[in-house]
Amino acid sequence: MKKTIKLALVAALALGATSAFATNGSNLIGMGVKARGMGGAGIGMSHGAESTLANAALITSVKDTEVSFGGTIFMPKVSNTQNLGAGAESADSAADMNVIPSVSIASKVNDNFYFGIGMWGTAGMGVDYRDSITNTAGGAGTQFKMVTNLQLMQFAVPLAYTTNGFSVAITPLLQYGALDINYQYSTTPGQVGAGVSQDLQFGYNLGLSYKTSGFTVGATYKSQIDMKYKGQLSNAMQNFGLTGYTNDKLSTPAEIGLGVSYKMKEHTIALDYKNIKWSAAKGYEDFKWKDQNVYVIGYEYATDKWAARLGYNYAKSPIEEQSGFAGSTTAPSSGLINTFNLLGFPGIIESHMTIGGTYNVNSRTSVDLAYVYSPEVSNTYKNFASQDITTKHSQSALSFALNYAF
Repeated sequence: MKKTIKLALVAALALGATSAFATNGSNLIGMGVKARGMGGAGIGMSHGAESTLANAALITSVKDTEVSFGGTIFMPKVSNTQNLGAGAESADSAADMNVIPSVSIASKVNDNFYFGIGMWGTAGMGVDYRDSITNTAGGAGTQFKMVTNLQLMQFAVPLAYTTNGFSVAITPLLQYGALDINYQYSTTPGQVGAGVSQDLQFGYNLGLSYKTSGFTVGATYKSQIDMKYKGQLSNAMQNFGLTGYTNDKLSTPAEIGLGVSYKMKEHTIALDYKNIKWSAAKGYEDFKWKDQNVYVIGYEYATDKWAARLGYNYAKSPIEEQSGFAGSTTAPSSGLINTFNLLGFPGIIESHMTIGGTYNVNSRTSVDLAYVYSPEVSNTYKNFASQDITTKHSQSALSFALNYAF
């Protein structure tokens, strides 16, 4: 058991260096392959060890000890067209494949107390326009050869207590973040960027659940985590006239969630609702991200040997076109906000269709698969030059997990 845990954590750390596109803004739609196969539903439905991060109160369904090790391959497709007065130019982002790890362990101590441990890639975003056109807009091209890369990993130890169908959990966690923003503004000063900045900060999750007569209801709260990436945002703003902009914090937003599921024989239907508080998160609030209401519906048909899952996830984009304010040396203008949101951080995906399944190899071992497809979204705003900037974004993702019960 100890050797299994050690190998799983080492593998997660190795994969954690990769970046990720995500779906609800910059957050993954679900933690774990079973949840992703059901549109991200996991607040009111237990997925065994996978529930360690979605709603740790639900790890109380584990019979003894369960280990889940897996990952997600994201395949985003992003393109940008921008006009800076010399004509519109288009480019495709080269950041078209990313890997996100997931390791979850849950164990029963006695009939009332459970604990877990895990590491997960939870969020991220990024573009790569280094191959875009050059020598048109100040020598840099309308995409400025921009490269952005945000990576978030969480390490957590959930603790859960259950009695008479009611469960409560607290999950202290440590979050690792890395952010890199670099671009070529013009031939002078040339390449702009502070290199990769990293930070470690603490946060916590709270979870509740209650089971009765086929129904399971759940509720979660995730704390805001204030991450500081030295020199990133402040340095990126300098060449657009924001000489007094000093903020380098990009917080992981707070989140509240409610979920319910109903199981009748082989059939289970699950509904989740989440509110992601982007507007109060440092950094995101400067770029006018709106709070997101996330709606999830998932279905599972499960037998002793296999299970099949379907799901749908919808959340309106947190990014909206800004207009009517000129900004200052300490605050970005509406056009500059539009430019950085669509060019560097295009978290505009809204709908997600999912399918998944499980095959039970034997009584202890099972394999999970899930596929997520997000159809193309296209947004056109006014950039900092009062010209059009258009970003198109679609996604597909394949998730895999191997589970073992002791």
